[in-house]
Amino acid sequence: MDYLSNDYYMIFNRQEWKEFQASDLEVLSNDQLARLVSIQDRLSQTDVREVYGPLLHYIETDFHYSQKYNQARQAFFAGEEADYRKVPFIIGISGSVAVGKSTTARLLHQLLAEAFPDRKVEMITTDGFLYPNQVLEDKNMMRRKGFPESYNMPLLLSFMSHIKTKDSPFSVPVYSHDHYDIVPGDYRVIDQPDILIVEGINVFQLPTNQQIYVSDFFDFSIYIDAEESLIHQWFVSRFLAHLELAKEDPNSYYHEMTGMSREEAVAYADDVWYTINLPNLIQNIKPTRSRADVILHKTTDHYLDQVLVKKY
Repeated sequence: MDYLSNDYYMIFNRQEWKEFQASDLEVLSNDQLARLVSIQDRLSQTDVREVYGPLLHYIETDFHYSQKYNQARQAFFAGEEADYRKVPFIIGISGSVAVGKSTTARLLHQLLAEAFPDRKVEMITTDGFLYPNQVLEDKNMMRRKGFPESYNMPLLLSFMSHIKTKDSPFSVPVYSHDHYDIVPGDYRVIDQPDILIVEGINVFQLPTNQQIYVSDFFDFSIYIDAEESLIHQWFVSRFLAHLELAKEDPNSYYHEMTGMSREEAVAYADDVWYTINLPNLIQNIKPTRSRADVILHKTTDHYLDQVLVKKY
């Protein structure tokens, strides 16, 4: 199936898509935007107005529909006098390493929190469900980090089910990108959010020996897409930026690599890309993009040029 086919998606160029923006969109300051942008990503006020403003408006429509559906469903089973239980609205965001998922997740978190000030909006990344490095080393899987088998998928599925169906908190492991590992003994508590954003490369994938997708729990899903050659460039640029930042931080995972020349660093990043990230993208990530309700397509310099919206 060609995911770009008009049979499955409505395809809007940027000029067409921006016509859907809401007139009451809150304007974020440049300082706010700077805090939301990941290393080597790009985000402008124009992007917010022309791409994410209409996207927020579309998500709001889906959110209100979902609320009415959940109330009607509970009334069907428990009667009109049902004590309605809050069912979280869950948004999934997927895409390759270095494509800009985290920036999109943080921006939507900010916009949704402002759009729904009386509702609890939370955000997590599935990096917290990676097995610790020691476990991956013991299983000889460090070169498979990011592949489906490197995640504790049963725990991730338990989390998704718990958040969707129970009223008690759930403790999520914390991952540090600076240390490139799970932080021992550190957890983040997610407790009855109204809206939850779940971001990660694996959120649309069918875990090994499981019958349920993580995305089965989603009410709305987004895939960030770009040409592989561009993502490769962004990954290398991000790696070089990490090395620069790590020079003064001996605790950083990247610190011991800061002595490499630029040529050595680029060669190292290329090796990681071609032996780990690109195979993972081709084999496990890109094939899942047709599960997304919305695909945000990027071109040079992270410019969002197309928005694809599933017809069904």
